[in-house]
Amino acid sequence: MKPMLKDLLTRNWSLKLLAFGLAVILWITLVPKEKTFGERTLAVSLETRNIPPTMELVEKSVSVVDVTVQATNRLLSQITTNDLTAVLDLKNALVGQDDYALDASMVVVPPNVKAVRVFPPKARIKLEQANETEMEVVPAIQGTVKSGFRIESFEVAPSRVRVRGPASKFRPRDTLRTGPVDVTGLAAPVEVETDILLPRPDLRILGKPAKARVRVTISKK
Repeated sequence: MKPMLKDLLTRNWSLKLLAFGLAVILWITLVPKEKTFGERTLAVSLETRNIPPTMELVEKSVSVVDVTVQATNRLLSQITTNDLTAVLDLKNALVGQDDYALDASMVVVPPNVKAVRVFPPKARIKLEQANETEMEVVPAIQGTVKSGFRIESFEVAPSRVRVRGPASKFRPRDTLRTGPVDVTGLAAPVEVETDILLPRPDLRILGKPAKARVRVTISKK
């Protein structure tokens, strides 16, 4: 019995191999894309959410991650970066913790799509204790008024603004400055609206206004 089975398996083996190959090709050709699965990797922006209210984000080493997803081949061809969201939840973050794991569970995907891998596997996220303080708004007056006249006084509204940021980014004598207020050749009072400029980009103004009104009073000498 065994010799007969062996003979059956080995007889015309080249034709059998050819038939098997044709069957595979036909399967690949005829089976619809809805029933075949594959993988695709897309570059997705890494979002950080739920930073504790007493902390500030100082450093994020990874802004984009490579996400590999699995789905039917037809669906894979339709997926774009905009369909995926990579979210690192920092609600349990601690000051002093630097490395945070990145994995497929943090990726929000469309229906019938599965995230299977994320690269890199970790990101360096540095958080720092937050600080808030009021800073004086100082006008940046430029130029020289008309001959025979002088700047008598100036007013800024608001005169002080509350600022928030990482504690290490504040300095004892920090002030806010306005955008340039040019008084070149002027002989009468002037009032302008201008931006309020922060001493460092890590800081931000709380609430409104983000602008100031500067009034410069000019009089004869």
